[in-house]
Amino acid sequence: MGVLYINNNGNLLPNSSPTIDPGNRAHLYGDGVFETIRIVSGKPINVENHIARLIEGAKVLRIRVPSYYNAEFFQERIEELILKSRIEKGGKCRLSIDRSIGGTYLPTSNEANFYIEVDAYGSNFFELNAKGLEVDIYQDIKLQKNFLSNFKTKSCLHYVMAAIAAKEKGLDDLFLSNDKGNILETSSSNVFVVSNGVLYTPGLEEGCLAGTMRMQIINLALAAGIKVYECSILPQNLLAADEVFITNAIKGVNWIGGYRTKTFSNAIARKLIIALNESWRKSIEK
Repeated sequence: MGVLYINNNGNLLPNSSPTIDPGNRAHLYGDGVFETIRIVSGKPINVENHIARLIEGAKVLRIRVPSYYNAEFFQERIEELILKSRIEKGGKCRLSIDRSIGGTYLPTSNEANFYIEVDAYGSNFFELNAKGLEVDIYQDIKLQKNFLSNFKTKSCLHYVMAAIAAKEKGLDDLFLSNDKGNILETSSSNVFVVSNGVLYTPGLEEGCLAGTMRMQIINLALAAGIKVYECSILPQNLLAADEVFITNAIKGVNWIGGYRTKTFSNAIARKLIIALNESWRKSIEK
């Protein structure tokens, strides 16, 4: 269907004409943060956690966030767009906070603007991929830990280049690592490794994205009696694993079928995506 309408800082506009101001600092300098939010049965889900990370990230960028920028404020505006776009089942939303127009590398203001768009998505609830993903490690760019690492900033070239490299190699995705060789994430997802029924994932202190779905999966695993450890993940840990899966807010859980010569099963991934769907089904039906 495509994006039909957007909300540019409170102005509801059709997507048939330009909707972004020419001086938008996110467009010019990547000066902003964003969230991608899944829509289930016509409702945005996990909004509070997304908005908490969005606002924290904006503050880290020294963007002055109004006090009324909260989960309720943004949920109302997302639902307005969903209704106007006639999305009744599955969908996805992209919500941004950018620094206001003005200046070059040095801004003239630290005030905030927001931008929201929604689009339909093929499935209503989360679906586990039928065929396991084929992955390898991206070698050309190493992730550097800094105070921005845990947030979804609009400076995303390392992810873009990894995604392009994966396609060129005929793979579904690539792991990104740091200078020590520790696996942190993929081009679009957080990483989980399963060994002997125990779940391992890179810790936030390593510099991976503080994914909202990552947090959900950790909580669902603990509720199911699965032990979870946040720790360093090395390539040799992948080769010794029983399962490897990746998570993000839109796709939920995707299992990895192969890494180089190693193949993986998906029993824990399947169990967790069932629990994920059940948790949101109950929430929506309330």
